[in-house]
Amino acid sequence: MGISSFHIGAPNGDPVEPKLLIDNKDKATVSESDIDKLVRDARERSIGIAALVAREERQLRQGDRESRWSRKDGVWLLRTTRQWIVRDLDLLKPIFERMRAQGFDLLERNAVLAEELRRTFPEIDRIEKELGKAAKAIQSVSAMVVRYRDRLCDLCETAISAKKEPSPERDSGVRRALGA
Repeated sequence: MGISSFHIGAPNGDPVEPKLLIDNKDKATVSESDIDKLVRDARERSIGIAALVAREERQLRQGDRESRWSRKDGVWLLRTTRQWIVRDLDLLKPIFERMRAQGFDLLERNAVLAEELRRTFPEIDRIEKELGKAAKAIQSVSAMVVRYRDRLCDLCETAISAKKEPSPERDSGVRRALGA
């Protein structure tokens, strides 16, 4: 897909720091050479943040998923997917704003914040997977409720129909018992 530069916009539409270099990958698996090239390109363009964007999660290696936000050769690197990128950039927005206000070296000066960011992305991915499982379970249970409701309605309709239309055998048996 290629590499493109991205600027976070100011309210008036002007680009502001930090710049973000994005590389869209559309291949079976992201490789270490892809990451090295992205970092090299970011350094050549004096861009301190880069994002490697895979088409889907399975293209990321286990190490990429475990270290979705890290620093390599002076470049902060986000490993993400097309599905996650909007959410990930939204999560990073407060950090970008603080970088603008306090300097690009904010995360180098604040190791605790940098480490918390590193742990946050895999944890959010795990939470989203659990939410997906819960959504599937809710869908399944909802479908079961609909089936049981339909079944009970059918049983009620059958019972009502049977009451309204007595069979000839039952009718004559009742008359004999009553002496008719």
